[in-house]
Amino acid sequence: MLIKKVSGINYRNLKAFEIEPDLKTNVIYGKNAQGKTNFLEALWLFTGAKSFRTNKDSLLTNLEESESKINIVFESNKGENEAEIKIGKRRNASFNEKKLNSASLLAGNFCAIVFSPDDLNLISGSPDKRRRFLDVAISQIYPKYIEILKRYARALAQRNYLLKEMCKKESKENLLIPFENEMSIAGTSIIRYRKRYLELIEEYITEIYSGISQSKESFKTVYEPFTKSEDLLKELELKRKEDIKNGFSSVGPHRDDIDFIINGLSVKSLGSQGQKRSVALALKLSEAEVLNKINGEYPVALLDDVLSELDPERQNFILNHINKMQVFITCCDPANIKILSKGTVFKVDDGKIEKE
Repeated sequence: MLIKKVSGINYRNLKAFEIEPDLKTNVIYGKNAQGKTNFLEALWLFTGAKSFRTNKDSLLTNLEESESKINIVFESNKGENEAEIKIGKRRNASFNEKKLNSASLLAGNFCAIVFSPDDLNLISGSPDKRRRFLDVAISQIYPKYIEILKRYARALAQRNYLLKEMCKKESKENLLIPFENEMSIAGTSIIRYRKRYLELIEEYITEIYSGISQSKESFKTVYEPFTKSEDLLKELELKRKEDIKNGFSSVGPHRDDIDFIINGLSVKSLGSQGQKRSVALALKLSEAEVLNKINGEYPVALLDDVLSELDPERQNFILNHINKMQVFITCCDPANIKILSKGTVFKVDDGKIEKE
């Protein structure tokens, strides 16, 4: 997967730009708040996922403008393609000049992995961060998974609404049945996809983790469902009275988590900061390997100011591991990427992107 041209206008603080990136390494540098991360974020949207910084599309357009636009020309094993995203009151997209019903339908056409400073806290953060990592990663290789997530989210929201209403006044419990049925069907599918994805990751993450940490610790991933029962519909029925009392749905894949075990101990609760950081990085690099296994090509790598937070050994491993991919790296000073001998440097200043 290679980006050959990127252009855009009015995306956050970015001025009108058009660049032809290096097919291997691209360093985007500049002072803080100049637009470096905005540029990576714009590229990430072509995966069909939401921004890795916000769920509000209204924040993605310059406040003084009504619409922003981004366009990329990229090459995949299916040939050269062009995609465009317009963001106004809603996000619209087209692929090879064909309008899509939803920007999420770009999923599966353009693939990328993204590292951001927040991802270094992926392991110690709240469970929703780990669920989101899984869901976004799965969506890139199985685009239909996005619709399953939407179906589950709709049913969950409707069940939760009824539960809150039932807290206030007595209502017939059978009103919940159609939404529980939908949650059970979609939720069981979500859990199956997540477990399968962790099996795919397992092929790579142990070796990658060992390389990052330079250790011989035993390592494995574990999917942690909130309930041990495999019959989600039965669990929803059993928890119904308790959920009515509390006003929310207490079981389902929206409550599940992942844990990572090193030498028999949970990294989330007992791991050192170095172990947690190493696992987070191993997860992201494993994601790239899985994408390559399924799609037959590596994704584009987007690294947002993470190398400055890593020790030299981890920096070296990351940079050596991503040499299989086209990479975009942001930093405040290009001298921070001394280990890179080849590539193209772009300076971002007050929203203007220029090749050095």
